[in-house]
Amino acid sequence: MALFVGRHVNKIDKKGRVSVPKPFRAVFQSRGETRFYAYPLFKHPAIEACGESFMARLSGSLDDLDMFSDEQDDLAAVVLENAHALAFDPEGRIVLPKEMMAHAGITGQAVFVGRGARMQIWEPKSYEANRQAAFERARARGATLRLRAALEPEDA
Repeated sequence: MALFVGRHVNKIDKKGRVSVPKPFRAVFQSRGETRFYAYPLFKHPAIEACGESFMARLSGSLDDLDMFSDEQDDLAAVVLENAHALAFDPEGRIVLPKEMMAHAGITGQAVFVGRGARMQIWEPKSYEANRQAAFERARARGATLRLRAALEPEDA
């Protein structure tokens, strides 16, 4: 399974179009997807984006919460109600919705950040401040990660 990894900064043109980094487009293409879903992150001034299968997982996970609970209603409002399906143009660009750009503070440039099964889109200076803070929090906690068993020999 292809993953979103790395960071890539791209310019936004006057029409609000931005080129999705080639490695990220390749992930979508490997899945046969010509569009993806984007929604505002509620914890940070950024946009999160994913493919159809991850969006279906998100929706299904919301169904696991108690029906009519505030938690289910709030998360459905934040994610599903604010999601946009963004299609690639022939040059691999997308148009970021204005309300998402405003939420993330994105103007002239956007940094695309890999998050494994999904990606995020940030205003570069805001991303850098968040990245540094996350690095320091992880260091201060002495963060560790228990690796899952390898599924295939090349995963080891």
